[in-house]
Amino acid sequence: MTVTELPEPRFAVAYHSGFGHTARLAAAVAAGARDAGAEVAMIAVDAITDDGWHELDESDAVVFGCPTYMGNVSAGFQAFAEKTGRRCINGTWQNKIAAGFTNSGAKSGDKLQTLMSLAVFAAQHHMLWVSLGLPPGWNSSSGSDQDLNRLGFWLGAAAATDVDAGPEHVQSADVATCRHLGARVSSVCRQLIAGRAVTAAARGPAAWSAPTR
Repeated sequence: MTVTELPEPRFAVAYHSGFGHTARLAAAVAAGARDAGAEVAMIAVDAITDDGWHELDESDAVVFGCPTYMGNVSAGFQAFAEKTGRRCINGTWQNKIAAGFTNSGAKSGDKLQTLMSLAVFAAQHHMLWVSLGLPPGWNSSSGSDQDLNRLGFWLGAAAATDVDAGPEHVQSADVATCRHLGARVSSVCRQLIAGRAVTAAARGPAAWSAPTR
């Protein structure tokens, strides 16, 4: 198999959403990944099924998302994380691409703590973390709240939604930022798959076999 014949990245968005805001951001991450050519599965981790676990195990990349509650990941996401202990021990997700996103009501809201928790969770699984890859927006006199990365985060995508606003009122720039994250992770994943194929090809035909689907 040549590099140009490699399969599209298989991509999962594993998220918990308390009131629907994070679910809207998860859909934006998925849309960005699809735009970049990935096969995408969206998995609500508080209602995960055997099929959902299978998708996570078989995916090339997993983007984790949850709201920030009381300065950290939501209880619904943490409950999911604690169910992955055996996979952590077995290295099931080792060397998969990972990234993260979160939402809270406040502009800061200690969202960095949540993104750090998601990154540490991925590190415990020996995954490869991908940052947001955007400069900060809305930080000059010519900037606006419509800038990508308007809240100025680097580790992952962060959104702020008024606590009395429904999911349909998630700020459009935050949606676009999450869409960017999905596309970026898909692109990085594609590069990693291609690089592994080139390395395997250099070692000889027997070293490379196409991923099964």
